[in-house]
Amino acid sequence: MWRALLRYVARGPRFAEANERLRVRLRELAEERRRWGYRRLHVLLQREGWSVNSKRVYRIYVEEKLMVRRRKRRRRICAQARVLLAAPMRANETWTMDFLQDALASGRKVRTLSIEDAYTREMLAIEVDTSLPSLRVVRVLEKLRQHRALPVRIVIDNGTEFTAKALDQWAYENKVTLHFITPGRPMENGYIESFHGKFREECLNEHWFLNLDDARETIEDWRIDYNRVRPHSSLGYLTPEEFATGYANVESKKRFPPSHSLGCCEVNLQLNSNPSTLTLPD
Repeated sequence: MWRALLRYVARGPRFAEANERLRVRLRELAEERRRWGYRRLHVLLQREGWSVNSKRVYRIYVEEKLMVRRRKRRRRICAQARVLLAAPMRANETWTMDFLQDALASGRKVRTLSIEDAYTREMLAIEVDTSLPSLRVVRVLEKLRQHRALPVRIVIDNGTEFTAKALDQWAYENKVTLHFITPGRPMENGYIESFHGKFREECLNEHWFLNLDDARETIEDWRIDYNRVRPHSSLGYLTPEEFATGYANVESKKRFPPSHSLGCCEVNLQLNSNPSTLTLPD
């Protein structure tokens, strides 16, 4: 028998009190962010000053039964090899946009138009209305053009709003390429599809919209929270705004992969005097 095991003395009430405070705070955060897993909750705890590793957070997370339940989907065998799309290498290189549908408390249908920067994962705009024709899509893009540079290409599906002449003329005048995905292959536009999964779970399914104005206000607040607060796993658990302002020149292949021990916190990021550059340790 190990001597350390034989002479182990349980920690005193001080540790138990700190553990209980951590447990209470974790329950509060999980209730506020019901669709977040323990990794993102761990990031929020670290931002608040808690000195705790992810394994301890995970243990309490399981004990409190805070796990996010997901429906298992049946896997289908692909008829041919899937071709991976080239990942964008800089901001404003590729935008993606698509529609999503929901309903108000009265049962009236509403549509949302989501526009995302595929590199920084910033959600640039979410337009909400009962009808979003092609002219409305052009209006939203024109509004974005006044605040930031236009992309090289926009990845879209083959919906009637995107194949209309109004959008085609706007793209030609602004020298933007419209890249249409293969019909029936939504995962060729995987960036926006992935976002819509989060958007549906964390916003649309969590709120009951009384009217159109309520839907617009709630969704806009959530969009700002998504860009500024929500840690993004593909960005090393940084927020899209943090990545866009200080890390936007990092190549996609150098992004930090998620791990059980929250590897993004174990990597020391050192910014040079030039804020547009990033030094990664060997």
